[in-house]
Amino acid sequence: MAARVYYDDDADLSLLKNKTIAIIGYGSQGHAQAQNLRDSGCNVIIGQRPGGANYDLAVSHGFKPMSAADAAARGDMVNILLPDEVQGDIYRNDIRAHLKPGDLLMCSHGFNIHFGQVLPPKGVDAALVAPKGPGHLVRSEYEKGGGVPSLIALSEGAAETSRQLALAYAKGIGGTRGGVIETTFAEETETDLFGEQVVLCGGVSALVKAAFDTLVEAGYQPEMAYFECMHELKLIVDLFYQGGLNYMRYSVSNTAEYGDYTRGPRIVTDQTRAEMKKILTEIQSGQFARDWLLENRAGQASFHATRRRERSHPIELVGKQLRRMMTWIKAKEV
Repeated sequence: MAARVYYDDDADLSLLKNKTIAIIGYGSQGHAQAQNLRDSGCNVIIGQRPGGANYDLAVSHGFKPMSAADAAARGDMVNILLPDEVQGDIYRNDIRAHLKPGDLLMCSHGFNIHFGQVLPPKGVDAALVAPKGPGHLVRSEYEKGGGVPSLIALSEGAAETSRQLALAYAKGIGGTRGGVIETTFAEETETDLFGEQVVLCGGVSALVKAAFDTLVEAGYQPEMAYFECMHELKLIVDLFYQGGLNYMRYSVSNTAEYGDYTRGPRIVTDQTRAEMKKILTEIQSGQFARDWLLENRAGQASFHATRRRERSHPIELVGKQLRRMMTWIKAKEV
């Protein structure tokens, strides 16, 4: 079944004319969505605690940030754009009591609503509007007259007026210029987590480190291992991005393409696929969400220990040196 896609003509921006949109959190998505909405003629207020860089950034962009509680009380549409791990507590402590029947509770990732950490009160629908790109791209594409394709989802039983408001919001941030695909909270959340864990972050990181370690343990220079297993990955990903697997295979050598077909399946085996299914089951059952939330309640001790250990992996140390040789790269160090 083909996905339902909405464009500019399917959304009515005038529905937001008498609405106050509260953006809670002025981070990557918050700063982009707030500015785009304001430039689209919407009334936008910011909930952001003082003392941090994001508060100062909001001020520099001409906003007058207030507490999350005050923003929620004033807003008719309240979009929580905070990190997943803090949303539940801030919602329960500062936002929920200020929501009124008829308000629309929003997010750009369904984690907390799907896993029950954010429960809209009676009379309040929930909507997800999720740009499929980082905030800086959401902003820059909007300024160029374009827009980043987005997703939209509604809570079960949500009114048609809530759908129309969510579509208007998507238009306000530029999403309907690129196309807005309808999904569900469950589908957005579960596929997002799966992609992060199995491919985009977890899978790729583990593959790159294992390949690097294999070459170094076999006696090859770490610098050579870095170039082949880390550095050149960007070349391939850019080809994926432009034209999918077919364009990548068209662009590389016949030798590389033959190696792709004949050796790749020996890396991602039936055992790998079985582990992918296991990870998906853990996501669907809520086990991963429970693990992550418990880790945060315990002060993130294990998380921070792993982060410190990973930052000292040999591939990170040799990469830091090699990137200094590549003046065309805007090298970033953590």
